Parts: sequence; C-alpha cells; structure tokens
Amino acid sequence: MDWGKGRSSDNVEQGSGGGGGFSPRGGGRLGLGGLVVLVILSLVFKRDLITPFLSGEGTGSQQTSGQIQPTTAVDCHNPANQQIDFVCRVFGATEDTWGQIFAEHNARYVQPKLHLFRGSVQTACGAASTAVGPFYCPGDQKVYLDLDFFQELQDRFHAAGDFARAYVIAHEVGHHVQKLIGVFDKTEQARRQGAAMEGATGLSVRQELQADCFAGVWANRSQQRLNWLQQGDIESALNAASQIGDDTLQREARGTVVPDSFTHGTSAQRVKWFRTGFQSGDMASCNTFAGPL
Repeated sequence: MDWGKGRSSDNVEQGSGGGGGFSPRGGGRLGLGGLVVLVILSLVFKRDLITPFLSGEGTGSQQTSGQIQPTTAVDCHNPANQQIDFVCRVFGATEDTWGQIFAEHNARYVQPKLHLFRGSVQTACGAASTAVGPFYCPGDQKVYLDLDFFQELQDRFHAAGDFARAYVIAHEVGHHVQKLIGVFDKTEQARRQGAAMEGATGLSVRQELQADCFAGVWANRSQQRLNWLQQGDIESALNAASQIGDDTLQREARGTVVPDSFTHGTSAQRVKWFRTGFQSGDMASCNTFAGPL
C-alpha cells in the first residue's frame, strides 16, 4: 500500500493516558480485538460481560465518574514517526473519500476525530482499556485507537500488512458513517422495543457487517482517487476480516462456536460484506439490515 499518497488529517489527537480501569459499559462498538478478550473474561468470572457492553446499559450521553483526559493535537505533518504518519494519512483519506460520497448525495460529511491513547481512556461512552481494541464512540463521534493494537493485529490475529491496519481504521470510521445517517439511532430504538442484539441475525451483527461493507466502499473509492493499493493489499484486508469473525474468535477462545452469542458476524460474513462494498463502491449495496447475511 502506497499510503504516502494520502493527505494527512488535521483531526488526530492524543490524550494523556491513564483514566482508570476497564469498564465494559459504553455504547461504543466493541473493538476488533475486544470480543475474544471479553469472551475469555466472561468464562473466567462466569459473568456475561459482552451483553452489557453491546446493549449500552448505563450509556448514551452519560459519562462514567472519571474525567475525560485533556487532549492535544497530533503533529500529523511530521514524518519522523512513521506509525503516526500512516494513521494520519489513512484517516485523511477517509475524510476525503466520505466527504466526496456524501457530497454526491447532497449531504455534508461531518468529520470525526481520531483519538490515540495508551493503556486506558475515558470517553463520552464510558471507560475503556487497550484490551477492548479500536472502537468508535457515537457520544463524542471519535474513533479511539491504541497504536499497540497494530502489533497485536499482526502477532495475535495473524493479520499483517499496511492495508490490514487501514481496514481497522476504515471499519471504525464506517461506524461514524452509520452515526451520521441515523443507523445508530434506529438500532437503539429497535433494541428498546425488544429487538435482539446478539445472535447470528441480531442487530449487532448486522451493524458490524455494515461497517465492514462501508470499509469496502471506502477502499474502492479511495483507490479510484489515489491509486495506492498494491498487489496483496485487498487480500490482507480480507484476511484481517476473516481472523476476527465471531466463529473464529470463539473457537480459539473456548473450542466451540455459539451462534446465539454472535456480535460481529462470522469470518465468512465479514469477508463477504467487505468484498461487497469494495466491488460496488456504493453505500446502497451495504443494507445488511434487510434479508439474509
């Protein structure tokens, strides 16, 4: 991936770190690496720690008792830190691509923030730790990322490559797109009316798969603008999507697969919907809330 072709974002910030221990509350979406962690913790403590996080209990616009850390802008125009440079350019490419797509629909794309942290962080959705993995908080419209996750993505999930890392960012930005077009509000309304969140066809799975599809749309449209993908890049993103499917993570964590507890979709589904978005380059192809998955 020739990521140097991307424009650096001006919306990347960093916090001071710290902020208390992990709370599985928050209304944010469960991070790419977080499901396997919560599954293991649930087994250890014999408590369901996944459902409270996904159902948003005690969430919305509420905050935990901790204070949100002060933030400072990241110098995205200093190429000395290659990892920061990469993140800034990929995030800038999401801004430009989604700005163009929204303009085509006579709408304005409200740019999110990308908040870099280490260890733990307080957000408008509650407290979270590095263990949750990257996530999006609709309460403050920020993507949260601990850069150490990229190493975990390679070592633990066997998903290497620049575009695999770009996919992680694009997926979380996909949740921001959902926030802007009203998907979060409709899903929350349906949940309150008794619709199932977990399960193979639950709303959580459908919402996550749509974010995968939106990541594919971004990949298609950014390639049209920048011509920055190289041989093997799409395969690396598809491999990343495959490695973090519910069935794969559950099988690795406890040796069995329980579809009733799915929250993100199977490996095959995540690959399918990313590919769907990439092949079409059209948001309209990403209606995961209708029909089979």
